[in-house]
Amino acid sequence: MTDPTKNQAPADLFIVSSPSGGGKTTLINQTIARFRKQGIELYFSVSHTTRTPRSGEEQGREYHFVDRPKFEAMIAEDGFLEHATVHDNQYGTSRQPVVDSVDRGIDVILDIDVQGARMVKTKWRGHEPVKIFVFPPSYEELKRRLQQRGLDDPAVIERRLRNAGREFAEYGEYNHVIINDDLERAVRELESIIISRRIRPDRQQIRLDFIVGQFQKHFADR
Repeated sequence: MTDPTKNQAPADLFIVSSPSGGGKTTLINQTIARFRKQGIELYFSVSHTTRTPRSGEEQGREYHFVDRPKFEAMIAEDGFLEHATVHDNQYGTSRQPVVDSVDRGIDVILDIDVQGARMVKTKWRGHEPVKIFVFPPSYEELKRRLQQRGLDDPAVIERRLRNAGREFAEYGEYNHVIINDDLERAVRELESIIISRRIRPDRQQIRLDFIVGQFQKHFADR
C-alpha cells in the first residue's frame, strides 16, 4: 500500500555553478547538512576526474579519481550526463546514480561549471534542471580566496580569474543567482530554492490526492 505521507513523484535536479573559489562546495555541503537534520535526504553527485588527488582529498568523497583510459571508456558508453576538460583535466557527472535518485524522489545537486550545465540541459530527460549561479562578492575577494587556498601558482590564479570573468557572462541562463558574501545567508537562500520546488503541487500529488480522497469518501458516505 502506498504511504500517503510520502511523495513519490520524480524529484528535481539542481545545478550549482560558480568559478573556482566561489565557495559553492562549502555552500552545498552546509545546505545538505541542514536538510539532513530535518530528516530530508539530498543526493550530491560526486564527479569523476582524471586529475590527481590533492592533499586531504579522499576517493569517492571529493571526486571519483580515475585514469584517462577509464574516463574515455565511460564517455564511449554514454555514462556521463556531462563531461568537460577544465584546466587540462577531465571532469564528468555519472548518469545512472543521478537518474536513479531522481526516480526515487530524491533531489539531486550537481556541482558543475557552466560548460557542464549546458550539456546537462541537452541530455536531461526529466523536469527542467533548476540552475543556480553562485557569485563571489568581488574580484578582490575571489582573488584573495584563490590565494588563500595555496593550491595554485600566480599564473594559474590569474587564469582562473580570467575564466571567472567569462563564466559570469553565462549567469543570465540560470534560474537563480546567489551572491556568496555571507555564508549563512547564502545557505538559507539555496535552502529556500530547494524548498520552493519541493512544495509544488505536482511534487505533493500523492499526499494531496489522499487528503482530497478522504473528504470525498467521508461526504459520499453520508
